[in-house]
Amino acid sequence: MTRREFSGTIGGLMLRGAAMGSQDVAIGCGTISFIDRPFDEAILAMKETGFTRCEVYLKHLEPDVPREELRKWRTTVDLSHFEKARKKLDAAGIQLDSYYYGLWGNTSEEEIARAFEMAKALGVSRISASSVLSMAARIDAYASRAKIRVGLHNHSIMRPDQLATPQSFEQALTGRSEYMNITLDMGHLAACGFDAVAFIEKWHTRILGVHLKDRKKDNGPDVPFGQGDAPIRQVLHLLSGRGYAIPTYIEYERKEPDTLAAVRASLEYCRAALAGSSGAHSTGRSGSERTKG
Repeated sequence: MTRREFSGTIGGLMLRGAAMGSQDVAIGCGTISFIDRPFDEAILAMKETGFTRCEVYLKHLEPDVPREELRKWRTTVDLSHFEKARKKLDAAGIQLDSYYYGLWGNTSEEEIARAFEMAKALGVSRISASSVLSMAARIDAYASRAKIRVGLHNHSIMRPDQLATPQSFEQALTGRSEYMNITLDMGHLAACGFDAVAFIEKWHTRILGVHLKDRKKDNGPDVPFGQGDAPIRQVLHLLSGRGYAIPTYIEYERKEPDTLAAVRASLEYCRAALAGSSGAHSTGRSGSERTKG
């Protein structure tokens, strides 16, 4: 996707870095940040925070039931359920970019096929998929038929078949179609001891989105932005300075007494980083920052 195509098809909160020649960086919200509340309340929280774009997390649209009941629900639910969810976001002025779905090794063929039907009902052309290396070929077959791009999502699980290392992504994408890509969780990558800046520089043409998250290395905990080992500031500068057309989504998974305040502080951290502020937790808006949509 070219920058012109990206700008024309994906609206929302766009922040520009302070350096000469900097480009806009799209910052949205992963609704997993508000998993402590139902979908309708998560929409209100995003709107109150100022987000105008999001990636919707599967648990906001699926029932909390045992695995076999969930499998049945996924394969039988009326697709109008997802159409209604999209209409709620549209009514709130929040653009839906992608659907975060689980495509693990125990996912049935029917569930894989259904994922792409759900995406179409939501009106998105991208799925972020928590998955494993051995699923890549199966997912690719369905993605190619549906012509919907899948961003394989990494976790900090350092075991065989897990998508956790740069090498595992290399294996997953080698020989795959253009519909197989990456949704990079930079917090999980940092927890495994890898550098998100170097990863993005290498894979930027195959990255559909970046989940902004801060964690401590050595599989440490989630922490407030700026207190961990994930290079959030450097990644935002990289995206802005190189003009990479990669949207970002704040994923705040640390439990807090006030989730709304924590997510708002995360967004302000990103604003300060792109404005070139030396104060990691500055909340002031710079004149060099531009918001669209």
